[in-house]
Amino acid sequence: MNNTIQYKGYVGSVEFSEDDGLFYGKVLGIRSSISYEGESAKELINDFHGAVDDYLAMCEAEGKSPEVAYKGSFNVRISPELHKKLVIYATAHNISLNSYIEDTLKNSPAALEL
Repeated sequence: MNNTIQYKGYVGSVEFSEDDGLFYGKVLGIRSSISYEGESAKELINDFHGAVDDYLAMCEAEGKSPEVAYKGSFNVRISPELHKKLVIYATAHNISLNSYIEDTLKNSPAALEL
């Protein structure tokens, strides 16, 4: 089961509240808080689309660029010893640390599921 939905490059979560009998979610990967809900899957999707469209219209009206999620850059904190080992390995194989990490992640189970 997929717990996300996508629209215009934005990814949203899909949750269900048994107490309220509502589906709900929020747009992932951006600082702005964009949420939506619905009593059915169809209502949830429609509200998600409306929330994204409203956000984009608001940004345009205010003359600001909408946030873009998943720009391809993120910080990872690891131990200094592991950092050192990874740099030595990458250097010995004539590749950059970024290329080594990207190749490793591309072959991870999470990336292969996509």
